[in-house]
Amino acid sequence: MTTARQRTLAVIQARDLLVEMSRDCRLPNEIRREAQRLLRHYPSKSDLDIASRLEGQNPLRVEPVFESPGDASVN
Repeated sequence: MTTARQRTLAVIQARDLLVEMSRDCRLPNEIRREAQRLLRHYPSKSDLDIASRLEGQNPLRVEPVFESPGDASVN
């Protein structure tokens, strides 16, 4: 079962991958443009930090944000 912490880390890593792809000149322009398009709608680390604080958690240092209702009993 995936924990909220693992899901949050995956979101951060996916954003980092999209940034890397958007800047990689070896990739076709179409792929780089698609990565840039997706990044416009992707949460930044500061967005996740704000969400974390709104949930009453500590500032994000890979704290869970995308928590499912059943996760509370697992943590």
